[in-house]
Formats: sequence, structure tokens, C-alpha cells
Amino acid sequence: MNSRPPLRPLDDALEALLAQARPLAETESVACFDADGRVLAEALVSPLQVPPQDNSSMDGYAVRSAEVADEGVPFPVSQRIPAGAAPQPLQPGTAARIFTGAPVPAGADAIVMQEDTEAIDEGHVRILRVPSPGQWIRRSGEDITRGSTVLARGERIGPAAQGLAASIGRDRLQVTRRPRVALFSTGDELVMPGQVAPEAMKPGAIYNSNRFFLRSLLQRLGCEVQDLGIVPDQREATIEALRTASANNDLILTSGGVSVGEEDHIKPAVQHLGSLDLWQIAMKPGKPFAYGHVGNAHFIGLPGNPVSSFVTFLLLVRPFLLKLQGATRFAPRAVQLPAHFEWPRADKRREFLRARRDAQGGLELFPNQSSGVLTSTVWADGLIDVPAGKTIARGELVRFLPMAELLG
Repeated sequence: MNSRPPLRPLDDALEALLAQARPLAETESVACFDADGRVLAEALVSPLQVPPQDNSSMDGYAVRSAEVADEGVPFPVSQRIPAGAAPQPLQPGTAARIFTGAPVPAGADAIVMQEDTEAIDEGHVRILRVPSPGQWIRRSGEDITRGSTVLARGERIGPAAQGLAASIGRDRLQVTRRPRVALFSTGDELVMPGQVAPEAMKPGAIYNSNRFFLRSLLQRLGCEVQDLGIVPDQREATIEALRTASANNDLILTSGGVSVGEEDHIKPAVQHLGSLDLWQIAMKPGKPFAYGHVGNAHFIGLPGNPVSSFVTFLLLVRPFLLKLQGATRFAPRAVQLPAHFEWPRADKRREFLRARRDAQGGLELFPNQSSGVLTSTVWADGLIDVPAGKTIARGELVRFLPMAELLG
């Protein structure tokens, strides 16, 4: 009789994981310059209009449109208005020389761009095209109105949001503190690059690639990483590493050692210090996944195969860490694109195929989808989300998760 528990759907696993991720209570004030990638712990309400007053979107001349009845009409130039100046009201029957971003003078209701004018002499200009009211004028509050919320609490800040915050006068922002994450790998077969030359590697030894991409992924998500290196495949060494990691961290993240082999010591070590659930998730690559607690720290154990570890991090750990920071959006935005390949063999698990856009706007597939082929993750610019039991015909629309969404 098969006593193995059924595979857990990925969406169910993600829901259960996110239910454990209670946002960190501590916040800190950071300079707006340093806020990229952080999560707002406050709503940003604008104290002003942006732009603060009507301004010109072109270099040209401010006029009263009703006074320009015909093309070729000459006007005296009554004032010059650079950006940052305080203009005088526009005198009737005149035009005002104006530059991009400069305030529109009272009385003017249109801007004639420079290309539609002809300078007669230093004090006069000919209007070559009849303007319509409101043309080339940016209205006060067109971008932001006073009292409006420009960025909500829980939004993750990017470069554009930094600029938006600065545009309403904010030089500091209140954000959730960085999650503190302890990272280590398990496995006596693992060797760090630089410690042993390729030609001197022992049979069965491999370089520890997971440690490099996991550390970078954590840092991209705004985490403070405590890297504990490689832990030997020994029960006491694993227990000691977990005890150290749980002291000052919010999350302990490991790769490898979450299956049921005799040399996999993560499960008994975590259970010795806290609690652990081993999940078999219906996803490919991936499947073995562990969640638990060691003291006050969350524990997540990823599979050891590089691509499995990479993809599982993106689909499960990334949203978990974003929720810890109080983010309100952590699901990647998918797009529908045509498959420029065939996938005739359905799998009982939900698959995430490494693919990239081609010159025709469709998707091409990396030829080797093995969970050990890390090359596929460098070549690809996204993952195709294939439901369990699904085949793909050439030209069929598929759900594509861009790497820009998964890595950002």
C-alpha cells in the first residue's frame, strides 16, 4: 500500500505559507535616496499640487488665443518667462516669450510652440499658426492634487516611486525594517569556488551554486543576510547552525537536506529545536519543501537541485518575504504569449518551463528542462506556467511570468 501523502497544489502551499507571514512591526526612517526596494510603512499624502501652477509644456509664446484670428499675425513681445520665474499678467495684444516648465502668465490661455512662430526683431514675433485654447499648457494639479494619496502603505518603492515621493517634497520615508535572514547550505559534497581548483575536485563533489543566487535574491528583496556557509551532514552541526541562526533572525533559509534520506539531517534538527512540516508540492521543478519554526524564527528549507531551489524561491519564498515587509502586492504579473514550440508530454505536476521571447513576439523553450541545468535560468527571461496534465500546441497562448516580475 502506498502511504505517501498526496502532492500539495502550489496555490494551497503558497496560501498556507503566507498565512504564517505576519508583517514585521518595526519600521525605520530612510532617506528617499536609499529607499529603492523598501516597503512603505506609511501612506504618502501630497501637501501640494503638482505641477503647482499652470505651466508651459513647450518653448514658445504665451498668447490669448482669441487675439490670434489669422495666421501670420505679428505681436509685440511684452515679457520673457524662464522656468522658475514669477510672470506678470499678459498685456492685451502681446505675446510672452516662455520656456518649458515656466508658469503661464495670467490672461494667457494657449502656448504657440517656437516652431510655429517667426521672430521679426528682438521685440516682435509673428504667429504662424492659429492656436486653440489650452494647447501646450500643463494644468495645475494635472499630475497630483493636494490631499491625494500618491503612494499607499505597503507599496514597494522603485526608482519611479522615489521620484514621485521627491516631487511632493519628501526627503525621508518611513519603511518596514529589513527582514533578517540566516542562510546556509547542507551537504558534504558541496565545495566553495576558489577553495578547490576544478581539476582537484574529488569524485562526487560539486561547487555550491545555490548559495550565490539565494544570497543575491535575498538582498534584492531588501533582506539583511547572515551567511552561515556550508554545514556538514552531521546532526549536531546542523542543530548548532540552526540554534545560532535562530538567535537574531526572522527567517532561516536552507537548501538541500529536506528529503528523507539518511544523510538529510534538517528534519530531525529542526524538530529537536522547534517544529517542521515537510511538504511535497505538485510543481516541477521543485517538490520537496519544508516550513517550520526554530525559536521565534521562521524556517524554510528548499530543495538542493539548483533550478528547483531557484524556482521554488521565486514562487514561494519571494512572496513570503514581501509579506513580512508589509507589501500589499507580491503576485507576479503574468502575460499571455504564443508558444513557438510544442510540448506534447503532460506532467501530473504543474510545470514551470524556462523560456524566452523571440523576435516574432512569441516564446521559445530552452531545450533541456532538467532541474539541474542552471544554464536554463540564465538563458530564459521568464517561466511558462503549465497546469498539471496540460500539453501545449504550437501557436497556443500560454501564461508567461517574466523574470523582471520574479526578480524585482
